[in-house]
Amino acid sequence: MFDNILTSIEGIAIYPIFSLVIFFLFFLGLTVWVLKADKKYLEKMSEIPFEK
Repeated sequence: MFDNILTSIEGIAIYPIFSLVIFFLFFLGLTVWVLKADKKYLEKMSEIPFEK
């Protein structure tokens, strides 16, 4: 039943591709940020839950 509804919508095939591109760009950006991040900053942020 849902297949018939989804196939009747024109241009719906672009949404999975667009979602995959957004997903890929997000994790690529996150990976670049982690590799370039200041190690002291990351160490300081990792100790926050244990303070106090």
